[in-house]
Amino acid sequence: MSRQRKRDAVLRLLRGEDLESVSRGLGVTAATLSGWRDAFLTAGEASLSTRPLDADALESGRLKAKLGEMLLERELLEAKVAALEARGSGPLARRRSRP
Repeated sequence: MSRQRKRDAVLRLLRGEDLESVSRGLGVTAATLSGWRDAFLTAGEASLSTRPLDADALESGRLKAKLGEMLLERELLEAKVAALEARGSGPLARRRSRP
């Protein structure tokens, strides 16, 4: 049976038609028709609970995560440089002018 006919049968059930009469009219078992209805409702519910991501959204998310990592790394490096400069020794210490 085609997807469209299955969909139409499920919609008839959802509109309130009797399961037995719809199944007899289509020549399928009530269990088969119930399975179609359950699959239809499950797929519909799943489409409402998640937002599909396209390639651009995935790439944007990846780039945002990478940017966050790099900003955090930069802040840590700046803190290390400041700590080394505060100690007053080593190559990063501020040079004092000689009198």
